[in-house]
Amino acid sequence: MMNVNPKRSRSGIGRFKLLAGHGLIALMLCCSCNPMISDGVHQKDLQKDVALYTDYGTIVLRLSDETPLHRNNFIAKVNAHELDSMDFYRVINKFLIQTGKDLPNEKAGLIPAEFRADLFHRRGAVNAAREGDETNPTQASADLHFTIIQGKVQNDSTLNRAEQRINEWRAYNQVINDPANEKLVTQLQACYADSTQEDEIPAIQDKLNELTQKQLETMPKYHIPEAHREIYKTQGGSPHLDQNYTVFGEVVQGMNLVDSIAAVKTDASDKPLQAIYIRKAELIKRKKYPQQND
Repeated sequence: MMNVNPKRSRSGIGRFKLLAGHGLIALMLCCSCNPMISDGVHQKDLQKDVALYTDYGTIVLRLSDETPLHRNNFIAKVNAHELDSMDFYRVINKFLIQTGKDLPNEKAGLIPAEFRADLFHRRGAVNAAREGDETNPTQASADLHFTIIQGKVQNDSTLNRAEQRINEWRAYNQVINDPANEKLVTQLQACYADSTQEDEIPAIQDKLNELTQKQLETMPKYHIPEAHREIYKTQGGSPHLDQNYTVFGEVVQGMNLVDSIAAVKTDASDKPLQAIYIRKAELIKRKKYPQQND
């Protein structure tokens, strides 16, 4: 029979308890200096960039602190590996590249719009895709569909047309949200939901368009700021999307890869003939990168 020294045994247990106690304290200190601020997001995550490892190379995104709902949602999706193996399913040269996927109902959700005056669709902007105003009157964003703006260099004429489109969309959204038009909007939504009623859509849409023109005549207009116009004229972008879609980040490394992806051959629905994937996405240490938007 093995002879166990009771004192030695108790001493060992005591050391184990002491080490375990130290480990618990270290864990508590670690958690306190890097607390979780929302589901799947820790405080230190806000100081990092997002690397998208694509078939064409690494694209690095920097998320905006001005859009915390979109920022935190995106970080949580990266940490949960939801972006891994997503493909760029919509690619339009001189406009954008788009990726994303639909999540199961228990994970899916919409993100409230976060339009910001100083976040606009310049070259390299990252924006959130969304459903149209007819079924999404609050212009809330899809939680895992986003685009990277390539765009093109603008001039005063194209910027003026973009400004007109911005205001037309804003007027339309105001009409959609006007309680006086609730019946029309409900009818339109019913037609979209039931394919047997599709023939009724043009007549309803015409009525909404008429109301939109009247709204456009009386509402305060949005004007693209001069500083934004200058960037659009020198660096490029897609200005007609401003104030209608949430911009929540920008490309800080890899715009040449965005250009390459945007240039691939696509089918009639703008889907690349050869699939292009985000193989993996992860948070990386933030650092300074050369200017991307020249």
